[in-house]
Amino acid sequence: MRCQQPVLDVLLLCALATQPACGQPVDAHIVLSAGTIYDGSGAAAVVGDVAIRDDRIVAVGTFERGKVDWDIDCRGRVIAPGFIDLHNHSDPQVLDRQTRGLVNYLLQGCTTIVTGNCGFGPTDVSLYYQNITSEGVGTNVMHLLPHGSLRKKIVGSAHRAATADELVRMQDVVARAMHDGAWGMSTGLIYIPGSFADTEELVALAAVVARNHGLYASHVRDEGLHLIAAVQEALDIGRRADLPVHISHFKSSGRDAWGLVREAARLIEQARSTGQRVTADQYPYIASSTPLDAMLVPAWARAGGRGGLMERLEHPETAEHIRSALEDNLRRLDGGAALHIAAFDKRPEWVGRSLAEIANSQGIQPLDVAVQIIRDGGASIVNFSMSEDDVRHIMQMPWVATASDGRAFIPAAEKPHPRSYGTFPRKIGYYALSENVISEASAIHSATALPARILGLTDRGCLRKNCFADIVVYDRNRFRDKATFENPHQYACGVALLLVNGTPAVVHGTP
Repeated sequence: MRCQQPVLDVLLLCALATQPACGQPVDAHIVLSAGTIYDGSGAAAVVGDVAIRDDRIVAVGTFERGKVDWDIDCRGRVIAPGFIDLHNHSDPQVLDRQTRGLVNYLLQGCTTIVTGNCGFGPTDVSLYYQNITSEGVGTNVMHLLPHGSLRKKIVGSAHRAATADELVRMQDVVARAMHDGAWGMSTGLIYIPGSFADTEELVALAAVVARNHGLYASHVRDEGLHLIAAVQEALDIGRRADLPVHISHFKSSGRDAWGLVREAARLIEQARSTGQRVTADQYPYIASSTPLDAMLVPAWARAGGRGGLMERLEHPETAEHIRSALEDNLRRLDGGAALHIAAFDKRPEWVGRSLAEIANSQGIQPLDVAVQIIRDGGASIVNFSMSEDDVRHIMQMPWVATASDGRAFIPAAEKPHPRSYGTFPRKIGYYALSENVISEASAIHSATALPARILGLTDRGCLRKNCFADIVVYDRNRFRDKATFENPHQYACGVALLLVNGTPAVVHGTP
């Protein structure tokens, strides 16, 4: 159910979750007994039971039992709502038989993922949902209409404004997508062709989303030195189109930009104080990950896709401009030392190494390595460009949810960002339980009731009667991320039990 429910209503419902049930004995298929219950609201834990019948929670707290099929002892373990990953990129993986189980997310305690982020993904929402349903998937899946994919379909990859006719056609697709179950629209404004859309286009499309009670989720135009202006644009779009704004993977990237995310947070707090609906999400790491082209090559040079970029690299004048931009960007990224190769088909032996390290071993400059990679089809990179102090500061904001920005994986030779395997246990196990940056209750809230409220969900993200039985049970002494940047393909540990719509997805730590 999509509903922009006020936060106080959602938190009140969660707060009522652990009140003792009364009346007739409760019959249940599963009872989780004597666990430490965090209901998702951010409130302190209580010890109690949770009863599940079919796909719903039927009682929470203290209640008289009737017939119970399966009583699971949860003493000494935490019972919490299943985690909701607001920002996931498993759009093709949920349709692939090898990865549609989403095991790396199940073992983090995730029961729902949101796809269609950063402006990329399927635009035919009805067909996408049909394909998922027909094949089966490990978690619930919600989808955002991706603006970049929509623009490519209607306008192409040219660096120009949409015509009036093209804008109307895009609005029609947005309306159909919202009717078919999209939860909003996402943008990826550093990627082509989304970066070629002006603010007016985004407002016009967001207004259609608003009429259908969706949200606007944005990878903003700049996460470096121009972060403030980029966040302001997102706020302006939300205000003019009258819909909730959500800033994806909120951060300031590049040493020169450290601290700017705090100024951006103050800007958001100011907007929130006036009643504007603005939230953000964060993955708890100091490194990001994206294609090398998007990180280093200016948008104008990428117009027309890879073919356009290759033509410009062959033309002496434009090639010089591109090299100059690459050199400037590399300087801000520690001369290429911050950029590590995550996947590169042409040179798999470079995976895990930085551009600076590769350049030194080859006796060339990092700029030359970057150009070679671009000419050879591009690579996925991990960018160590964020401040640990900024990461810790932002996770304490009450309106910042936890999200992975990752995707489903099966182990392979590539070295992806470990966030795909470790985001949620890292936030709870490391930053809350080990480092005490935030409380365990707050860390759980950032992964449950908060994202549910952001999405307009009223029946998930909270442990209370009649909610769907998306539930994680974990051992707080063992719930930790094991994935590292050097060895990312390691599943998290500590999830003892996971229920997705009342159905066991993880039992005794095994999917």
